[in-house]
Parts: sequence; C-alpha cells; structure tokens
Amino acid sequence: MSTEREVSSSSVDPRTTYTPPVAGDRTRVSGKTVLNTVSRTHNFSSPDTKDNFILQLRGPRILTAQAHLIVTSSTGDTLRHEVLPARALISEQALSDPQASTVREKEIAILQGMNNFFADGHFSQPALPADAQQPAEMDSKTWSALREDTSIVGFDYVGAGGTERRMAYVPKLRKAVVINQ
Repeated sequence: MSTEREVSSSSVDPRTTYTPPVAGDRTRVSGKTVLNTVSRTHNFSSPDTKDNFILQLRGPRILTAQAHLIVTSSTGDTLRHEVLPARALISEQALSDPQASTVREKEIAILQGMNNFFADGHFSQPALPADAQQPAEMDSKTWSALREDTSIVGFDYVGAGGTERRMAYVPKLRKAVVINQ
C-alpha cells in the first residue's frame, strides 16, 4: 500500500519487480559511507562542561577514506570540522615496520590510530608551553589571548600532511584555533 505522495515522488515504476544487487557489488558503499566512528568527551571550550570529539572514517575503503575530525560543544555547536586522509592516522612505528606493507596491515594500523586518536596524552593544559614562540601565520590578538588564559586546553593531533598540530579553544575570541608546530 502506497500513499499518493510516495507514488508521485518516486522515480521508479511501481509495477517493476525488485532485483537485489549482485553479490560483491559495492554500489551501496560510497564516499559518504561511514566505516568507523570513534568519539570521546573532554573539557575543551568550557571548564564546566565536556565537549564531544568525534573522528569518523568515511569512504568506500579504509585506505582511501577521509577521516573527519569534528569537535562540537555541549550545546551542539560545531567548534571545528577538519578532514584528514586516512593514511595520516598510521603511526610512524607502523610505517617503519617492513611487515606492515600489506593492505590489511595498513588498514589495521589506521583503525588502531583511530582508537588512540583521543588518548589522554593528547590533551594538555595550559595549551601553550611557557617557552612557546608565536607562529608566523597566527595574528598577535589570538596569540595574546592564548598566552593570557592558562585554563585553555590544547589537543594535539596529526594533521593532513602528517605534521603535528595543536588545537585550542579561545573563550575570549569564541573560536577554536589551530597552532601549527
């Protein structure tokens, strides 16, 4: 039984017989398919509430997928959304291992990297060490706001090019900033 609305908006003839896809056909797996999700809550934008840190692997295959790093506040506002290649999640130790050259081993290394992405050691407070120098790409207003507030939490992660990056939320400016190291 179909409603009039369903029939009028369908692009498929309702009289045709459904045929299932061929076994092994990956048509349902696309670039938007979520392959794995890792999430964690941690104090970030406010010392009183915990924010949500989500890492989603999206794509047709683990090796060619994109990792979406999404940080949302406790109220649901998106503080940061960044896209990384899945291969950036492979640790240096796994890359140097000669036995980790198979596709399966690389996929396992990516999934292990996802599981360790939000480890406690990646969060630091204050966000900046006492001897930190201002990066050339950061404006002085943001830098001074980061230096003034020692309650700001920093989150270290591997960026798109395999470089170490640190993210921090500056309450004075009401935005998340990335500090390249």
